[in-house]
Amino acid sequence: MAMYIVIASIILGCMLIMAWKSLDYNAKQQDSALKQRAIFNINEQLTYTRLKEILPKHTILAHVSFDALLTTKYYRTRNKYRNMVADFVVLDENQQIQAIIALDDPMVLKRIQPLQYQDALLQMAGYRVIRYDDVPEYAQLREDFIHGYTKWKPLTPVSDLKKYHLYSDLERKKLKILS
Repeated sequence: MAMYIVIASIILGCMLIMAWKSLDYNAKQQDSALKQRAIFNINEQLTYTRLKEILPKHTILAHVSFDALLTTKYYRTRNKYRNMVADFVVLDENQQIQAIIALDDPMVLKRIQPLQYQDALLQMAGYRVIRYDDVPEYAQLREDFIHGYTKWKPLTPVSDLKKYHLYSDLERKKLKILS
């Protein structure tokens, strides 16, 4: 009987030591090794190459944060686009944004609603947003940027926006107070 108590005590002691070491190891979390990562996936790489060929005088920016494209007065509005990124931004010779290109990756399952929300945010700010389901063909890019650019007009000119442009269609009666 005493032999069983000694063996049980040794096993219990070993288990306590192992548990103590695992707690100590978890407290000292180690970083993993850093590795290089490709900037573009294959679809983005092909799109970037085609954009540079079609638009040689333009500057093409990749993975641009919405924070660089949009600004707002209120923090709660800024939170709506805080972690969003535009795939490509096309700048003309004067460094003005000509268009924002969004590329859907067929390998990644995305919800359609957030994509439409991103496009709507950019369009409300007055940007031209072009979304491609896959790598755009040369003919499509020529149509969108060389031939079709003259057809595009922003939804609302930025200079014409009122402070509360969403309510500008409502008729309001002005009261004049006589004293």
